[in-house]
Amino acid sequence: MNNNIDLIIFDCDGVLIDSEIISATVLIDKLLTVGITIDIDYVQRHFLGCSFSSVKDMIHDQFNVTLANSFEYEYRIALLEEFDKSLQTTEGIKTILNQLTVPFCLATSSSPKRTETALNIVGLTSYFSQRIFTAAEVINGKPAPDLFLHAANKMKVKPENCLVIEDSMAGVTAALAAGMKVIHYKGGLHMSDEEHAVSKAYPEVEVMRHWNEFTKLQPTLSN
Repeated sequence: MNNNIDLIIFDCDGVLIDSEIISATVLIDKLLTVGITIDIDYVQRHFLGCSFSSVKDMIHDQFNVTLANSFEYEYRIALLEEFDKSLQTTEGIKTILNQLTVPFCLATSSSPKRTETALNIVGLTSYFSQRIFTAAEVINGKPAPDLFLHAANKMKVKPENCLVIEDSMAGVTAALAAGMKVIHYKGGLHMSDEEHAVSKAYPEVEVMRHWNEFTKLQPTLSN
């Protein structure tokens, strides 16, 4: 990979924090209450990396069900309760953050409140002070490139000098559309051992299954 990197942009859910398996389980349980039955695999294939508004639209299109305005609020309350009980960082991420030699930031489809709460729970808040960018700040969320371009602009780095680390199809698509380099992180608990749809769609994108592989992939970016 080209090492002309001046900024690393991390996705949050499924990359910094092992939240996707929790989020999927809570969503599956909540959707059961409105007569929709899906599984983890369905969530991974269709909803991973997407904002809740995008998920709501997809549910309407795929199941002809319009979720009540109260559904998102109830879902987020249930999710934060589960986060408080069991949320953890992805294994090895704090070691990498402590070793990085270039600036880094966070760009997530999650809401500001959920992101802030999650980072507080797992002890990552101090790493990203004033460097958190959410989908609430742009018109089009992932898979559009807007959020990553917004983050790069705020950090005053050209897109071609950014490295994005993402776990989802939407996120990888957005990063490539932004003209950025990207690593597909597959270390989250929500990832199966099977070949991921991202690898099928973008075989040129490097895959990382654990943070201890980062130094090998990008030896100049950490001590």
